[in-house]
Amino acid sequence: MSESIGKGVPTKPLMLVVLTTAVMFINYIDRGNLATAAPLMQEQMHLSASQLGILLSAFYYGYVALMMPAGWLAERYGAKPVLAAGVLIWSVATMLTGFATSFAMLLALRVLLGVGESAAFPCVSKILAHTVPVKKLGFANGVMSFGYLVGPAVGTLLGGLMMSALVRGDGSVVTLATAFMRSGWRPVFFVFGGLSLLWLIPWSRVRLGPPAEARAADDVQPTFKEILSQRALWGTALGLFGGNYSFYFILSWLPFYLVKARGFSIEGMAWIAAWAYLVNALASVFAGWASDRWVRRGGSPDTVYKGAMILNHGGGILCMIGMVLLPVTGSIICLFLEEIIIGLAAPGAFTIPQIIAGPKAAGRWVGVQNASGNLAGFIAPALTGILVDQSGNFIGAFVVAALVNVLGLVGWVWILPKVAPLDWAAARMQRLAKS
Repeated sequence: MSESIGKGVPTKPLMLVVLTTAVMFINYIDRGNLATAAPLMQEQMHLSASQLGILLSAFYYGYVALMMPAGWLAERYGAKPVLAAGVLIWSVATMLTGFATSFAMLLALRVLLGVGESAAFPCVSKILAHTVPVKKLGFANGVMSFGYLVGPAVGTLLGGLMMSALVRGDGSVVTLATAFMRSGWRPVFFVFGGLSLLWLIPWSRVRLGPPAEARAADDVQPTFKEILSQRALWGTALGLFGGNYSFYFILSWLPFYLVKARGFSIEGMAWIAAWAYLVNALASVFAGWASDRWVRRGGSPDTVYKGAMILNHGGGILCMIGMVLLPVTGSIICLFLEEIIIGLAAPGAFTIPQIIAGPKAAGRWVGVQNASGNLAGFIAPALTGILVDQSGNFIGAFVVAALVNVLGLVGWVWILPKVAPLDWAAARMQRLAKS
């Protein structure tokens, strides 16, 4: 089923980009809150590093399991209502986390959070593929990437400062919170979960118009089997896994690492992590703008986007090793370099499938790609916790994160054949001719 246009004047593409950027911003604030609160939660709830790793991974149990169904639902019933339902579920899960009193409750709510957030990338990718011309997709995805990359910056900074003030009781406005919120971390979940619901107000007024441009892929509605048979799909899936492992490793464990292994205060950690995430987000906007400019001047999307992936994974190997082995100053420099190269590659991770799949298949394609790529969310946080518990340090965890970048190079460079719109009709004819 194509996206319903609905009644009223269609929402302008710029506003759709703004709203989808905003929802990705909210998405990553809400999923990153646990990592920010981890140092305090570990002490107050007596959690081991392994238990923290399980909680940080639990989000991905629901997230990965529902990613492909979310892509199907977005194309069957429309991305607008599916995304709204997802936001409602994850906002409620975030607020309820503030009431959690046991490991089991935290585990269940993290899974529910993942269920809600599984709708985000498939729905947003379908909306952008439907609304934005190919030559402008890079910048649109760069701006969207800014939303989900700057989310951790704001969430970490505000959450960290809020928790620091509540713990110190220094008389600031934040410390006027009621007594039951004095644990230091619960207010973060109450506040951010409640604010997330406000996004649904402008989203309820959105109306989607006709596709931005005609593409060869629009003539045929590919089946799910035809999508799964594409080599390019599995290249993007493996490539995303390779990139996500480092990204989620940092997102999940950076606050804990800076506080416990490098000796920073909660407030100091919040500022360093927030600036690193902000640099990451700004790099994604620049990359999206530069990619579109390069393509408009005759550059090949294949060269533009694969080049960014090579830089990301090649540089990621060096940065991960430097972050754990160098002194504090060198480690922080490597952190910022890693965030820059991750940001430069971020727009391509979703522009590539949107270009290849087109509006009629982008939701399902990204659903499969993200489900596969986010298996890294199962592995990275939990494995890191186990390695830290067994060794008493982060060296092994950073080495593993460095090595996983090799898989990213294999996926984006060797398995992915070419970044170009796929003619689904021709692909179907070739398949029928071979059968």
